[in-house]
Amino acid sequence: MVTMRDVAQRAGVSIATVSFLLNDTKPVTAATRARIEQAMVELGYRRNMVARALASRRTHIIAMAYPALEHRFGMSTAEFFTSAAEAARKEDYHLVLWPVGNDGVELRELLGQGLVDGVVLMEVQLDDPRVDVLQQAGTPFALIGRTTELEGLSHVDIDFDTTVEDAVKHLYEHGHREMALISGDLDDPRFYAYGPWVRTEDAYRRVAASYGLPVVVLPCSDTTQAGKLAAERLLAEHPETTAILVLNEYAALGVVSGLRRSGREIPADMSVLSLLMVPETAAMTDPELTMMRTPGPELGQLGTEALIRELEGADPLPPQLVPAKLFPGATVTAPKAPQPKAAAGRRAARKARS
Repeated sequence: MVTMRDVAQRAGVSIATVSFLLNDTKPVTAATRARIEQAMVELGYRRNMVARALASRRTHIIAMAYPALEHRFGMSTAEFFTSAAEAARKEDYHLVLWPVGNDGVELRELLGQGLVDGVVLMEVQLDDPRVDVLQQAGTPFALIGRTTELEGLSHVDIDFDTTVEDAVKHLYEHGHREMALISGDLDDPRFYAYGPWVRTEDAYRRVAASYGLPVVVLPCSDTTQAGKLAAERLLAEHPETTAILVLNEYAALGVVSGLRRSGREIPADMSVLSLLMVPETAAMTDPELTMMRTPGPELGQLGTEALIRELEGADPLPPQLVPAKLFPGATVTAPKAPQPKAAAGRRAARKARS
């Protein structure tokens, strides 16, 4: 079994110097670090993480708290995890996933065991009980998301205002004047005051009004079946609609299926734009969905970097909002020119609503 003594002899340094490096208790020069790490590679030395944690009172493990029982995993979610793990690895930390609930009960129990140095909190609610739990425990943490009160909280998030603005502008420039948002269902207890859904819907109402568009918002759960039903409801209640924005990636797949089941061609009869999605999911539909690409890689990295800076006593990372970027697929085109009777019917419907 290779020991620290063996590594010290190979590197030409003292055992204490090797210990300083492994336990992060005293700084060593870059040249000395390089010799020790090279010796470890040549000898096949593996660090004893338990001993390191006991010596430094730190585990060099951080957790990403994700309420997996309440929120489904999607391909966009995976990007947050993988980018966060890579950012942690580069700073000599390990990242673990904690699928703990939104109520903070499980999180409190895990924090009491001293398993991690800090927590990256995901799927943040506007008033999130987990924030209080982390503050009471004195555990360093960073948010990927935003609560209503942000004073003193390290956070990064999607720029929902810019994302929605860019999406509506894209449809408007194609000639669409009858749009609808299929949003999240905030009556679902799992998503009570869920930040992304609240902020997206608020942004859409503001942006649509600024363009002089009728504001049509339909709630929808985070399933493909719910997306199908929402599409059918929209066609029945708002037949004048020519373009749909969909918030949830699973629902977006269902909307495409529901439109087709109702005899609509995409994009000839209806344009569809998914607000937060990744290319792998967009490619599941035929034609491929036009989307606002979720900035998961950037936010996973930034959220982890913000936490590690706090753990290392470095300057804090300023709060950052990152918009989703437009990725044109094949589900948006100009609306069909309305037939005279259809146009007259739409005007009458508008007059009746007013």
